[in-house]
Amino acid sequence: MIHPSIIKKQRIFLFGLLALILITIIVSIGLGYSSVSYNRIIPTILGQGTFKEEFVLFFIRLPRILITLLAGMALAVSGSILQGITRNDLADPGVIGINSGAGVAIAVFFLYFPIEPGSFIYLLPAVAFIGALITALLLYLFSYSKQSGLQPIRLILIGVGFSMALSGTMVLLISSSEPEKVDFIAKWLAGNIWGTDWPFIWALLPWLIILIPFTLYKANRLNLLNLSEPTAIGVGVAIEKERLVLLLTAVALAAAAVSVTGGIAFIGLMAPHIAKALVGHRHQLFIPIAILIGGWLLLLADTIGRNLVDPEGIAAGIITALIGAPYFIYLLLKNN
Repeated sequence: MIHPSIIKKQRIFLFGLLALILITIIVSIGLGYSSVSYNRIIPTILGQGTFKEEFVLFFIRLPRILITLLAGMALAVSGSILQGITRNDLADPGVIGINSGAGVAIAVFFLYFPIEPGSFIYLLPAVAFIGALITALLLYLFSYSKQSGLQPIRLILIGVGFSMALSGTMVLLISSSEPEKVDFIAKWLAGNIWGTDWPFIWALLPWLIILIPFTLYKANRLNLLNLSEPTAIGVGVAIEKERLVLLLTAVALAAAAVSVTGGIAFIGLMAPHIAKALVGHRHQLFIPIAILIGGWLLLLADTIGRNLVDPEGIAAGIITALIGAPYFIYLLLKNN
């Protein structure tokens, strides 16, 4: 039974975060190399803008804003799941190599397979999922012990090693490739938001529509997995089955997100932590908060990055790394 005061607190934070996201969206629309004046945003939305204003708003700004929001939300949920099933607050799809695994699969697909323009966008999340899944299964295999089960600290250490090895593989893959393809992969590695058209949104959205409600449905299972293994088994949880199903969910969410945003790290680390600090450690309470925080963090990072240097800007992945890397070190020292 969750106390009504905690539910009320959660709702206050939800409404506050929604307001913060709305404000950031408005600021993002009005800033940049191509922008719409703040006093023209509502008339343009209502169909009373000029051709330039409508083009900038509906074909440049809004798709990019929605992509960053959706990808940030997916990464936040993925991080929440990984931290729950490993009982380790340092787990993040970018830190433990899942994003890098997705990146290698995308690089191989982009460099060596014939690309059909019509299907490329929709194949990317599936290709990224295959690469991330193989990486996650190898991580699970190397981190699992028959005597003690999944070892959270070992998972993080092996994951960091996997991430470095896979990043090296990416560099090796692009070292002898065509310059224009190298440029795409380099931008992906930096976490440059490249999928900024409406079809990318339609490719990403189904994954979130299915997997986020599924995660919320499994919230109580995640609560039980955070307990000791004997306790979880005692209340009837099939630990390995639940972990595997939830791991697949986390991998799918992370892969779908990075397939259109590039190698974004630390969103899945920071968002759950901030949410837990606000409303506690019950997954049904903090995951909805983490979803909004993740979306807002990536939107904010992209808004800041693209306005620091004209016209290309700085990749959102670099901005999140500048914030997230010190936070990761802080958590590492705190846990030790």
